[in-house]
Amino acid sequence: MPKDNSIKSILIIGSGPIVIGQACEFDYSGSQASRSLRDEGIEVTLINSNPATIMTDEFVADNIYLKPLEPESIVEILEQHKIDAVLPTMGGQTALNLCIKCDELGIWEDHNVRIIGVDLDAIEITENREAFRDLMIEIGVPMAPQDTAKSFLEGKNIAQKFGFPVCIRPSYTLGGSGAAIVYEEEKYDDLLNRGLHESPIHEVMIDKALLGWKEYELELLRDANDNVVIICSIENFDPMGVHTGDSITVAPAMTLSDTTFQKMRDMAIKMMRAIGNFAGGCNVQFAVSPDDKEDIIAIEINPRVSRSSALASKATGYPIAKIASKLAIGYHLDELKNQITQSTSALFEPTLDYVIVKIPRWNFNKFAGADRSLGLQMKSVGEVMGIGRCFQEALQKACQSLEIGRNGLGADGKELRNQDEILHSLEFPSWNRLFHIYDAFKLGIPFKTIFEKTKITPWFLRQIEDLIHLERKIERHTLDNIPRELIFEAKQKGYADRQIAHLLRCLESEVFTKRHDFDIKRVYKLVDTCAAEFPAATPYYYSTFEEENESVSSGEEKIIVLGSGPNRIGQGIEFDYSCVHGVLAAKECGFETIMINCNPETVSTDFDTADKLYFEPVFWEHIYDIILHEKPVGVIVQLGGQTALKLAEKLERYGIKIMGTSYEALDLAEDRGSFSDILKENKIPYPKYGVVESAEQAIELSRDLGFPLLVRPSYVLGGQKMKIVINESELEKHVVDILRDMPENKILLDHFLSGATECECDAICDGKDVYIIGVMQHIEPAGIHSGDSYAVLPPYNIGDFVLQQIEDITKKIAVELKTVGLINVQFAVKDDKVYVIEANPRASRTVPFIAKAYREPYVNYATKVMLGKNKVKDFKFNPHKEGYAIKIPVFSFNKFPNVNKELGPEMKSTGEAIRFIKNLKDPFFVKVYSERNLYLSK
Repeated sequence: MPKDNSIKSILIIGSGPIVIGQACEFDYSGSQASRSLRDEGIEVTLINSNPATIMTDEFVADNIYLKPLEPESIVEILEQHKIDAVLPTMGGQTALNLCIKCDELGIWEDHNVRIIGVDLDAIEITENREAFRDLMIEIGVPMAPQDTAKSFLEGKNIAQKFGFPVCIRPSYTLGGSGAAIVYEEEKYDDLLNRGLHESPIHEVMIDKALLGWKEYELELLRDANDNVVIICSIENFDPMGVHTGDSITVAPAMTLSDTTFQKMRDMAIKMMRAIGNFAGGCNVQFAVSPDDKEDIIAIEINPRVSRSSALASKATGYPIAKIASKLAIGYHLDELKNQITQSTSALFEPTLDYVIVKIPRWNFNKFAGADRSLGLQMKSVGEVMGIGRCFQEALQKACQSLEIGRNGLGADGKELRNQDEILHSLEFPSWNRLFHIYDAFKLGIPFKTIFEKTKITPWFLRQIEDLIHLERKIERHTLDNIPRELIFEAKQKGYADRQIAHLLRCLESEVFTKRHDFDIKRVYKLVDTCAAEFPAATPYYYSTFEEENESVSSGEEKIIVLGSGPNRIGQGIEFDYSCVHGVLAAKECGFETIMINCNPETVSTDFDTADKLYFEPVFWEHIYDIILHEKPVGVIVQLGGQTALKLAEKLERYGIKIMGTSYEALDLAEDRGSFSDILKENKIPYPKYGVVESAEQAIELSRDLGFPLLVRPSYVLGGQKMKIVINESELEKHVVDILRDMPENKILLDHFLSGATECECDAICDGKDVYIIGVMQHIEPAGIHSGDSYAVLPPYNIGDFVLQQIEDITKKIAVELKTVGLINVQFAVKDDKVYVIEANPRASRTVPFIAKAYREPYVNYATKVMLGKNKVKDFKFNPHKEGYAIKIPVFSFNKFPNVNKELGPEMKSTGEAIRFIKNLKDPFFVKVYSERNLYLSK
């Protein structure tokens, strides 16, 4: 059946600010769906409150509304536009909840708007755990022994009936909020109470914990003709008991027999058909007994594009959101083309001849006192994905992508050697259990013990054990006598040159030379959805070590954009926004564009964003091999946050052109001594400062600078390890803490200006001329990280005299640093005197916010300046300045109930929202201003 031609206009609801459990995967889904619908000639209106997203860019939809995700905003849109249908499945649980709320209020019916892509009754069944269980019993799908509690007393009785351990799962929550496994009776009361309070309907499902069972997910698509395809099978490395968002996952499923997979497939299709009649995507989760019987039970089903949908899309090359949006307007799967092959239909199920491994990324260090154990409630803030020809290669590449100071899994001298600590970590999973499994094998802890402690499927454990055996073989050799086949095996299993160098006791560069002498070089393979059965039309690549190279380098002028890696606090979706705009601008300038990134949640890793996508770690060895293969004109590093900037020094050393601001200038801004010399020469005020390398030096310097002091390591993002100290004891303790975790970083000490107003300014510079993008004033005084502060654009009460100083100083610094591209300068204002805190000649966290507020593609302009195609004077800037825009930080403290929620110089927010007001009498501004000042006074 062709598309429903009665649908001329569709409203897409976004997911709002990033929180733990709902990240930038929905920016990817929403952007893809909007483009897909517009290709069909449908007018797309989009609402979201997150300014850091690509989906809220004007080129993505016909009408963009940066408004609170509330029914009032929906009514406002429906009164201004003739909307035929709403698609609420691309914005996670937030969008679905808003859709349901509007339905209950009769808003859709009043405005004659159809709901497409989902059946609201299906949402009700899947979120209401009691109704879901009853339906599963009715259709004969097994579930764990469970019961529903709507009161504390009911919950106590259920636990007594089942016995411990039990799982508590609140209804209608996101990312497993309030969920827990309870092993001991004495902890049950508190966790039951918490679960009941987390549920908006005060209801929890309590089920018998199936510890040690294996967990799987299937991603499905169904059309209006009831055709169903299984897009991807995903197996959790961790057994039941760890939230799938916090579990290492593998695709395709590695340890599932074909018979059991077929049963699981049939059950998933039966479940999807039973919950409702809708066309779109669905995610189904199962548990399988860890024995020969492989009994299957259902865990849950999500009738929407889910967190795993983005992963499945990147893993297979099958654009789930794009196809799901077309199914929602009436198309059948067999009428749609496979976007990768362009020759098969979307009814053709993907086949993988490679393995993907996803590893989550956590930020526990941002939450002092947080419970770091992993359980049913999701705690990770991002994820990476590695692609390889075997599990071991994909696993090593994923570990290399994490940016946690490791070179991969092991072979870097950073193993834990304390047996008791290792055994505790194996039994009680946290963020580093994978590394401790490696450490356990290396220490000689028996396989049986490791299995009994972790309950991880033996096949996965054998794969890690095999790596230890390989390392021991390599260690018997030196660089001079190691045989070719041993290096080749290590490279095929994902080992970095750096890891092999550690094992051979030599330099990374020597291993690189040796393997090239052996003609062991990376080749690139296509992600083609069909295991090479049909030709692929889309240039989406991963690397491996084989003979045939499927990536043909063209003779065109190329630009490589380095991505920002995994999301984390301090470096999130706003840098992916900048990378995507960098790619688009380079295309407009006539360059062939190449994107390198390892984050499956992002728009930058969509296969049709750049001309070529290399889904690889943003890790020197991988970057350099791609550069050698593609021979680009240059590389853009200033858009990908600290991830890309950290590679600038090596790019410079190897003679690779950095587009825009030079490495020398980037380094100068980070070197506080040299930067302060520039400020001094230009008579620009700055707080008294010093640079130290030990606690003794810090104490001595503090007597000259005076307390309070702002203490921070160099070369970090998001205020990592930044703290205000008020005496020598605090100073000594914090400096020792920094040196323990970052021994190679210098430490900066600044006299802290108490009670100062903080402002920041973003600008574009071509080395000579400077254009001020915008100046923002923080509501909170200096001392709270800019990412955690409410900020107002333009400033609300600093006066023209101060504003002029800020703009003049920004222009002077930009030129002195020889900035070519973007720059962000942060200021403290006290008694009408403007002090410079720091300058960053790169894309900042605030650029997307200002771009959305003023409706100007500033990153696009800045990229063209970096590429040398334009000067600042070439652009006709026309910012839409009307009223004020407020940046609202959003936190995920609910995931860590016992942590210190006090804000300071180290960033803790996970996302942001934007709010527009006409004047400073607006009730929202008055409320925020008074609340923030009341908070700070306490």
